[in-house]
Amino acid sequence: MTLWLGIALLGALGALARFHVGAAVRSRLTGPFPYGTFVVNLTGSFVLGLLIGLSVQDDALLLAGTGLLSGYTTFSTWMVEALRLAEQRAWRVMALYLLGSMAAGVAAAGAGWLLGGTLS
Repeated sequence: MTLWLGIALLGALGALARFHVGAAVRSRLTGPFPYGTFVVNLTGSFVLGLLIGLSVQDDALLLAGTGLLSGYTTFSTWMVEALRLAEQRAWRVMALYLLGSMAAGVAAAGAGWLLGGTLS
């Protein structure tokens, strides 16, 4: 039960962090590209890769990965923002956002994993 409560609390903290980081990025970078969600998802991918590279396991990984980072990153917002770009017929921006998010997300997770493996 304590683990579940920890995951819920850390998920809430991750969601708050997502809100604040996304807002801070959006206030500095404007335009049709959804920079806030892009930065949040890349930093979340990097940190999750770092945790894996550091061999964080069991309850600690559940708390950090499932709790904090799943509350921080967001697949649903990524998809909604892509649909909004499609509604605006911003096809190039939408393609850049979708493909760039996937490629950069994998690269960020890989970089975190490599760094974690080096540090452990």
